[in-house]
Amino acid sequence: MATLFKSSNHDAEQEAMAIHALLEAESIPSVVVGPSVLPNLEFRVEVPRERLEDARNVVAQAREAGPAAAEEAERASEEGE
Repeated sequence: MATLFKSSNHDAEQEAMAIHALLEAESIPSVVVGPSVLPNLEFRVEVPRERLEDARNVVAQAREAGPAAAEEAERASEEGE
């Protein structure tokens, strides 16, 4: 596994979970690793090493598209359920 994202910021868990959900939507396996007892440790999102570049591209495209695109994608996925 290779680390795609890591942060110990106050919103690290939320960002890690958002990245994880984005990767799942693109069929890229990922694992969120984070502290259960010590909140000052960092959260990480790890992906298979051979999918790291794909994962980086997916995250970069999502960041370029911005929050409005994320909300639109969420609405579209909810309508498809």
